[in-house]
Amino acid sequence: MTATETHLFGVRTAANREDQVVDYLISKLERKPEGILAVIRPNGMRGYIFIEATSKGDAESALMGVPYARGILAHEIPYQEIEHMLEQVKVEMNVHKGDIVEIISGPFKRENAKVMRINKQKEEIVVELLESAVPIPITVKMDAVKVIRREEDSDEDSN
Repeated sequence: MTATETHLFGVRTAANREDQVVDYLISKLERKPEGILAVIRPNGMRGYIFIEATSKGDAESALMGVPYARGILAHEIPYQEIEHMLEQVKVEMNVHKGDIVEIISGPFKRENAKVMRINKQKEEIVVELLESAVPIPITVKMDAVKVIRREEDSDEDSN
């Protein structure tokens, strides 16, 4: 069997700092992967993220020096325990021009915006914040938003 065996580890973080830990860890892993295959940030779970790694040693070395990361839980997490927290995401099909989205990460987190343009190659979208006095286009990653209203939904309401 040639498949690499992976393990899932829970990581304690400072409460409400999960996104910063994920962002820092991902930027660190882009330079040097260190045996980490996935970083999981379940919505609604405060103080914890999960990482999929080839070994506990790889997970520990990847987390070394990461701000707000408080350490790895003692035992490996069975996939079945977190499976219900995960959702399958298909980025290309998920966002359309004209959709109203909520930004779920970054400096504009929890802001609502309208999708103006989509760049599928870079997996980025250009949005305009709904609450701003002056419409300013902002480029964000497709996975940094969730659709809260489709353009065609508003057409149906007017009938």
